[in-house]
Amino acid sequence: MDDIFVARLMSSGVQSVTPDTLVEDAAGRMIEHEIGSLVVVDEDGALKGILTSTDFVEIVAASQPKAETTVARYMTTDVVTTGAQVPIRDVADQMIEHGFHHMPVVDETEGVIGMITTTDLTAYLSNVQTPSPSD
Repeated sequence: MDDIFVARLMSSGVQSVTPDTLVEDAAGRMIEHEIGSLVVVDEDGALKGILTSTDFVEIVAASQPKAETTVARYMTTDVVTTGAQVPIRDVADQMIEHGFHHMPVVDETEGVIGMITTTDLTAYLSNVQTPSPSD
């Protein structure tokens, strides 16, 4: 794997916004393009920052007044899961196919027993092989 460089794996055609873009518009763009981040650039195209789906968690948590909306309104109900004995390649393929970053690991008897994430897969590929903290 030492001969595989970033250019071969990276995504191009990155979506961007300017610092004065409204967060609602940025969220709409992320949903429209099914992406988890936007780069923030100035009028000359220089990188000023990045806005990720994690940032939106912080935005919602800090919003005032608080919305009285339950998670049932927004949660995914058609959840794709995996089992503990499924090969990593199969899980990675499913995550890529569906655009997932998290996949619950379930057991027929015990129910949900864990979560596999893209961070876990990245750690495995880099030979760190340590699980990520719970996301």
